[in-house]
Amino acid sequence: MSAPMMPFIDLAAQRTRIADRIEEAVRKVIHHGAYIMGPEVFELEKQLAAYCGAKHAVSCASGTDALTLVLLAKGVKPGVAVLCPSFTFAATAEAVALLGGTPFFVDVLPDTFNIDPQSLAAAIAEARQAGLNPEGVIAVDLFGQPADYDAIEPICARENLWLIGDAAQSFGATYRGRKLGTFGLATTTSFFPAKPLGAYGDGGAIFTDDDELANVLRSLRVHGQGADKYDNVRIGVTGRLDTMQAAVLIEKLAIFPDEIVARDAIAARYAEGLRDVAIPPMVAQGCQSVWAQYTIRLKPGQRDGLVAALKAAGVPTACYYPVPLHRQTAYRAFPCVGGELPITDRLAQEVLSLPMHPYLAPEAQARIIEAAKKHLA
Repeated sequence: MSAPMMPFIDLAAQRTRIADRIEEAVRKVIHHGAYIMGPEVFELEKQLAAYCGAKHAVSCASGTDALTLVLLAKGVKPGVAVLCPSFTFAATAEAVALLGGTPFFVDVLPDTFNIDPQSLAAAIAEARQAGLNPEGVIAVDLFGQPADYDAIEPICARENLWLIGDAAQSFGATYRGRKLGTFGLATTTSFFPAKPLGAYGDGGAIFTDDDELANVLRSLRVHGQGADKYDNVRIGVTGRLDTMQAAVLIEKLAIFPDEIVARDAIAARYAEGLRDVAIPPMVAQGCQSVWAQYTIRLKPGQRDGLVAALKAAGVPTACYYPVPLHRQTAYRAFPCVGGELPITDRLAQEVLSLPMHPYLAPEAQARIIEAAKKHLA
């Protein structure tokens, strides 16, 4: 008989910790009745910007909307190529393709899982040779760790490309002394419930120091409105964050720094316990991950057996991402650098994510580590 299954991400433990504060915050929204664009939305934006050091935080309805709004503001259209990794969730490329642009897939580094600067430089040249107009780069900060911005930003500057940081999994992470949210043209994030900073529904935000871009984004998220809602000055979308979600996020942001410390300690215990039987994820020098997922690499052929063994021990797992974007039906017609992405394809066969959340007790984590070691040893 299999052991009882532990949670992969324990949102209930967090909810118990701040239940009274969450309920009071929600009650306030119900009482004042400003369910759309209420005062909590603007208070959250103020706190988010202060947290990461960005001049502007523009909230929106989801992480996908966050990407789409920036791309809309930059005028992405047919003929425009945007360089992005294939080893990521579909939303990164989806936002480009929805506007008629061409996502041009780039390979990643095997140790950090993030975009490979050399592959990026090659992809820019190939896009131009193919008759496309490369205008921007989306650098994904995968699994909670920042991409190598010191390498990526000079490439973008040299090639006259704008840069978006896709921090859907990494808001709160630090790159060489700077919080994510202050790199490139803009940084986008998601508040999907399973994210390190998650709402009780969908939500997202965009961070930028560009005053003009921030104003355009605020217009685009409300149908492109100008001076009032009946003065639409551009084509926009319905991309607002609900007031109720903003109220929840304000309370979660208050405990977020403490949760990041807890995540880091859990990651350290995993690394120590699993280093002899798997390849733990590497955090680049000078960086701090928020560990949206704790993702190990395994030898070819080991993953299915480990998944089954852990399931029998009551340990859930997840695979991000078993089929990279350049091999998915909706995206396989889009170009990738060199016609193939060998590191991405290899990682898709090797990676496995283990339970990770700030409330993972040491005894539960020890159970995970011992079950993995028993099977892999």
